[in-house]
Amino acid sequence: MLTVDFDRLGVRAGDRVLDMGCGAGRHAFELYRRGTDVIAFDQDADELSGVSDMFAAMRAEDQVPPGADADVKQGDALSLPFADGEFDRIVAAEVLEHIPDDVAAIGELVRVLRPGGTIAVTVPRWLPERICWALSDAYHEVEGGHVRIYTGRELVEKLERAGLRLEGKEHAHALHAPYWWLKCAVGVDNSEHPLPRTYHRMLVWDIIKRPRVTRLAEQLLNPVIGKSVVVYLTKP
Repeated sequence: MLTVDFDRLGVRAGDRVLDMGCGAGRHAFELYRRGTDVIAFDQDADELSGVSDMFAAMRAEDQVPPGADADVKQGDALSLPFADGEFDRIVAAEVLEHIPDDVAAIGELVRVLRPGGTIAVTVPRWLPERICWALSDAYHEVEGGHVRIYTGRELVEKLERAGLRLEGKEHAHALHAPYWWLKCAVGVDNSEHPLPRTYHRMLVWDIIKRPRVTRLAEQLLNPVIGKSVVVYLTKP
């Protein structure tokens, strides 16, 4: 399940791309399939081990075009181990809300993006996230959890103050917002409760089958309750 639209980001085969805060690697894998030179970056060694294994499996199964390259790198978002202007594109999906000094992290992202390069940043949207926080402290009061709730304006202003130019904004994953509300209402660790478990099965079915009815429903609901806000920016 991708949050970033790579066509809107301008991704092309041969681009040098950073997936900052890659987590389990969902965006990095698609970037690799598209023929980029992708670096999956995270501070979690266990996550990166799984991403590295998947990269190897993709190579072994010929799932990537000739010339594509992929690697993992562990480190701190406040001190990225890359040269100035090293990347053509950057993805920072659902990561800034975890970082106390988000301004410093944004500064590092701008530093390693080349002039003319593009970046996509996604964070949880204010309204769906506020509901989750109201329903459950356990949702966010965990080690490495969410430390803030962004408004769309706040996110854009911080990125623009760092020297980026906004190119567009959209919302995504409206069908996922009710799932998290249910999880928060019954207990985020209550994996056996029938309501979120049944809803989760529907989400898995939707991701796999992508039927027209749910695609249309999400398109209509995204502007209202989309779980994530996605902004696309350029470094002048």
